[in-house]
Amino acid sequence: MQMEKFFSTLMIGIAISACSSTEKTIDSSLKPVTRAVIAYVFPGNRVLESDEIAACKLTHVNYAFANIQDGEMVEGYEADSANFVVLNRLKKDNPSLKILVSVGGWGWSGGFSDMALTKESRTRFIQSALAFIERHRLDGLDIDWEYPGLPGAGNTHRPEDKENFTLLLKECRSALDAADESKHYLLTIAAAASSDFLEKTNMQEVSQYLDMVNLMTYDFAGEWDDAVRHHANLYPSEYYELGNSVSETVSRFIKVGVPAEKMVVGVPFYGRGWRNCATVNDGIGQSGDGLSNVNLSYRNLKTNYLSDSAYKQGWDDSAKAPYLFNEDERIFITYENPRSLHLKCGFVKDNNLKGVMFWEYFGDYDEELLSVISGEMIR
Repeated sequence: MQMEKFFSTLMIGIAISACSSTEKTIDSSLKPVTRAVIAYVFPGNRVLESDEIAACKLTHVNYAFANIQDGEMVEGYEADSANFVVLNRLKKDNPSLKILVSVGGWGWSGGFSDMALTKESRTRFIQSALAFIERHRLDGLDIDWEYPGLPGAGNTHRPEDKENFTLLLKECRSALDAADESKHYLLTIAAAASSDFLEKTNMQEVSQYLDMVNLMTYDFAGEWDDAVRHHANLYPSEYYELGNSVSETVSRFIKVGVPAEKMVVGVPFYGRGWRNCATVNDGIGQSGDGLSNVNLSYRNLKTNYLSDSAYKQGWDDSAKAPYLFNEDERIFITYENPRSLHLKCGFVKDNNLKGVMFWEYFGDYDEELLSVISGEMIR
């Protein structure tokens, strides 16, 4: 273990040296990086350019997504193989960067329940996952089952998912450990920020097998309901009672036994919105009609909304959350900005959490949000 820590520290030092050619000079008195900055990267079926990812501002890349077909883990798109080559080249700039594949996601979680049902089916999947990791020279596996025991996007689910989710991760951990005695393969999950998820899983035991638990602390509200709320607020808002927050989610996971030092707070590089909102409190806590089929990535918000004087830039100080409100058109948009991210990073450090992850890399604007996270977590 001590030797492992030595090599980890050595590689971090090398990474800082490699990145310093393009980044600002690093103070040599600073301690090595201990927290995580995890980018979910979802290029779809296109090949990444070599300069698209700021390797020196990240500790991990979770490539989204691998799929499950006939009980085995397979590439989701034709471009995946080429993209893993591009991602592995990033290690020339940041040798300590870890590349993982995330399997499942909202759209591709339909095969999890059947796959995890028996020892034989789990073994088949795990063997295919190990082959996938070896084939693409990856550093680990991120299980994004949305969700055990719950329908998600209309998926097969069953009560046995609770036990089988635990067994799947236990057996994954064992197989990854046995695959290469000289290397520690990472095993992580994306976890829903809900009480339902905790009721349908045994996170206290599950966390024993995981390196990190990536909390999807966003989508607390959205166009699927008629309640105008923040979708990624740090604390509860004084303007409504029924809702969720980052702080409440973290408390629930700690209460069921997940170690704080394994938890990663998820942040969105996109917003959610409603129209036909009441003007009381700029629409917060009121009713509205969900905005659908509208691009609310931070990139688009920065380009087309934040520069529009018709949209008031508001701040809910109780929730520590920004918002936009167009009073004339009665449109409310909840989103993430540098101010809210700065406070969330402080929350992560103050509560000894592991780090910050975000969905999704290409939603940013000129690395504005990423730079805040990286500056707080790494530098």
